[in-house]
Amino acid sequence: MRPTDDLGDLNPRRGDETVFGPELGEFPNADQRAQSAEKGEGMKTGTTTVGLKTDDGVVLATDMRASLGRMVSSKDVQKVEQIHPRGALTIAGSVSAAQNLIQTLKAETNLYEARRGKEMSMRALSTLTGNLLRSGAFYIVQPILGGVDEEGPHVFSIDPAGGMTEEEYTVTGSGSQYALGVLEQEYDEDLTVGDAKTVAARAIKSAVERDLASGNGINVAVVTEEGVDITRHKDIDELLGAEA
Repeated sequence: MRPTDDLGDLNPRRGDETVFGPELGEFPNADQRAQSAEKGEGMKTGTTTVGLKTDDGVVLATDMRASLGRMVSSKDVQKVEQIHPRGALTIAGSVSAAQNLIQTLKAETNLYEARRGKEMSMRALSTLTGNLLRSGAFYIVQPILGGVDEEGPHVFSIDPAGGMTEEEYTVTGSGSQYALGVLEQEYDEDLTVGDAKTVAARAIKSAVERDLASGNGINVAVVTEEGVDITRHKDIDELLGAEA
């Protein structure tokens, strides 16, 4: 075993490992990975995700394409996942980091409910998500959190550095500017959940038409007091026709 005075200069966040580490909450090389992300190093990815709030619930929608540089690496990816009995998260960014983030959030929400006998509020869940991103362990992910709690429906936009803002509607990903144009024109605070599904589908369709990293269909998550319902549609026009 190494003497204690040798361990005093070690810093787990810098990537130094001890005979006892890494411990839970330590993320080796987190600072280096953060610096690489800030410099834009690594393979570029893209997507489009949107979130809208209504009086009766939340609608989240994403395209279904995974990109790797200039290549389409998958045409059937689900980019919205249930992480809470009445909450879901869209993912944009690194697939590995996003999958790890979702698994961590599912475990934490289950643990919270088991310990306290009640569901985690959406504000607490958004804070937890922001803190995890701020730790440097999940570079680089930019999710949208949507859910319903005792205070009603919520949509949170969470940036890769952990900053959180609650919004009526929001977008993330490389197709954001195209999707946001539709939301700016068509979002209304009096939308029903059905209306919000139509607006979300139009926003994703607009991005798919112009953003090379978005395409191959749409996943839609509807979150209400009854729970989370995620559906998959390869044909966006067919979904729009069904909702009309």
